[in-house]
Amino acid sequence: NPFNPSTTIPYTIADNAWVSVTVYDISGKFVESLMNEHKEIGSYNTVWDASEVSSGVYFIKIVAGDFSDYQKVILIK
Repeated sequence: NPFNPSTTIPYTIADNAWVSVTVYDISGKFVESLMNEHKEIGSYNTVWDASEVSSGVYFIKIVAGDFSDYQKVILIK
């Protein structure tokens, strides 16, 4: 999944919920909040424009209600 300079993060919401999508670097340091809002049931995409950060491994954290998940992405410039 290497990308440069942006990637699309797909996710599906099973119940109406407050959803946040955040980015962390390999050391767990917060990098950026991509989205933090209430969403209805359905499938969505959020785009991360990583042109301002350095190459490396990042983690995308998706939280929707009681559900949370991480996706590992690799930025190569």
